[in-house]
Amino acid sequence: MPLMRTETFKMFCDLADTRSFTKAAQISGVTQSAVSQQVHSLERTFKSLLIERSKKEFRLTREGQVLYEHGKQIVQLQASLLSKMEEIKNIVSGTIHVATIYSIGLHDLPRHIQRLLEQYPTVNVHVEYCQADEVYEDVLTGTADLGLVAYPTKHSELAIVPFSQDLLVFACHPQHPLAGQKSVSLKSLARQKLIGFEPGLPTRRALNKILRKHGVAVTHAMEFDNVETLKRAVEIDAGVAILPKSTIRQEVAKQTLAALPIAEGNFYRPLAAIHKKNKVLSLAMKQLLTLLKTQRH
Repeated sequence: MPLMRTETFKMFCDLADTRSFTKAAQISGVTQSAVSQQVHSLERTFKSLLIERSKKEFRLTREGQVLYEHGKQIVQLQASLLSKMEEIKNIVSGTIHVATIYSIGLHDLPRHIQRLLEQYPTVNVHVEYCQADEVYEDVLTGTADLGLVAYPTKHSELAIVPFSQDLLVFACHPQHPLAGQKSVSLKSLARQKLIGFEPGLPTRRALNKILRKHGVAVTHAMEFDNVETLKRAVEIDAGVAILPKSTIRQEVAKQTLAALPIAEGNFYRPLAAIHKKNKVLSLAMKQLLTLLKTQRH
């Protein structure tokens, strides 16, 4: 039996993890046809069918499951070996695939990437902007090495690395009647046109919990799936919002938005990086995590 390249095992494992020829091809930077050819090559080598092609749902055969389990060990062993060799030689290079929610990707991540590339110019960082549920999916399937999320959700397969606590503030147009106050009470939101995130987003769920705890019932005039569109609505005085302070620094500096403390106290939005627990982190990934953890707000 001919020796198989580790890349072939990795491609098959990526296919099994993602259950998608398209995503497996994206991870390896090849075509879907190339992934199919590698699967056929493995089947010829082991003289076994590895995928049940008659099923509409992607499913491995018994032989495919065995190959996946042992192939995963081979891939992880090689990754661990390469990582150890990099550490010995202090080589920080390679590509990091990061999946991030928009607010972190636009307002927190850029300065960390800049510092990383200043120190290690041979590192390449590929950033994908996603909704929170897509970030988790990309990390779990291996499409992304690291994910950046707010209000991280525990998962048996994921490691959570907290790196910041983002203060929540009341945001409004500079000419809004509440803009001149020292602070704004949550109870006053009941009388305002509130602009918020869509109900399924983690930040919206957390804000709903805060409002319920303080007995405040609100009606949302508008709902958006990202912070940038939400900010634009507040800038034209379509309503008010509770937003992470880090996301409106530029607007406050330009005086297109006013930010005020919340009278009931400080509320924070926790930010964290996530990665698969069994993933071998390259030295470049470790350095990026170190930069994230040491640059707290």
